[in-house]
Amino acid sequence: MTTAPQAGPDRARTPPGRPAPRPAAPRPRPVRRFLARLLPLSPAVVLLLLFLAGPIGYCVWIAFTDLQLTGQAQESFVGLDNFRRALRDEEFLNAVWLTVVFTVLSALVGQNTLGLALAVLMRRASKPVRTLTGGVVVTAWVLPEVVAGFLLYAFFRREGTLNALLDWLGLPSQNWLFTLPVLAVSFANVWRGTAFSMLVYSAALDGIPQEVTEAAEVDGAGGWRRLWHITLPMIRRSIGTNLMLITLQTLSVFGLIWVMTRGGPGGRSQTLPLFMYEQAFQNSLIGYGTAVALLLLLVGSLFSLLYTRLLRTEV
Repeated sequence: MTTAPQAGPDRARTPPGRPAPRPAAPRPRPVRRFLARLLPLSPAVVLLLLFLAGPIGYCVWIAFTDLQLTGQAQESFVGLDNFRRALRDEEFLNAVWLTVVFTVLSALVGQNTLGLALAVLMRRASKPVRTLTGGVVVTAWVLPEVVAGFLLYAFFRREGTLNALLDWLGLPSQNWLFTLPVLAVSFANVWRGTAFSMLVYSAALDGIPQEVTEAAEVDGAGGWRRLWHITLPMIRRSIGTNLMLITLQTLSVFGLIWVMTRGGPGGRSQTLPLFMYEQAFQNSLIGYGTAVALLLLLVGSLFSLLYTRLLRTEV
């Protein structure tokens, strides 16, 4: 007794009179899919590598060499000597300290606090007052750094506007750029950069629900209690973002201080950007100046990591 051959699985599933289905086309390999997705981005990637990653990599290499602008035929690799020299240099350590003081006074205390105060007060002011105040503050912000530096130099110099006002009031005057240079340049940076913090906090305050504030008023909370227990917690993420941005901007301020004091007198207002410029272009020590720039980048990265950790916590 013979048995009929059994049909395969595909033939068994195919109804009689219909052709067998074609096998599915093979899926593209993961490498091909990746290349296909990367192809439209390749021009941007090439430009980033050429104009961003390339110069950064070259600067990192220079920081480990003894490259000079003049008097040198070819640079040589010196390893970590530039960084060791910086950590033993009293002028560098003084520049680090002045950079911290300048950043804390002008960014963390000055711009941040004044910007928040202006944003809160302008919500209660009339429209003409808001327009006038906002226009004045934003005008100081959009001025070029060199122009702002000359204006504040004319304000703080020995024969400047501030001493003229003090003489008119019968108060003692002094050469502010000589006696208190760090405070003078910090005030100048606050005057110029407060508008950014004011705009950030104005947008954040507009996002607070009105019913929350009204409920606090009904419960008898005063203005300071509403600010401390409601307003500040609800805009805490905006505060962290603003602090990170103005800190990074303040760490890189160069033109304002250069126009007002050039880091003097005696290096008492010489922050890290000015120290880096002096070593690289005045003393012709490109390798050492680039190492200082990398250390400044490290300081900015530490601040960024700190603020990023603060922003991870939800309100």
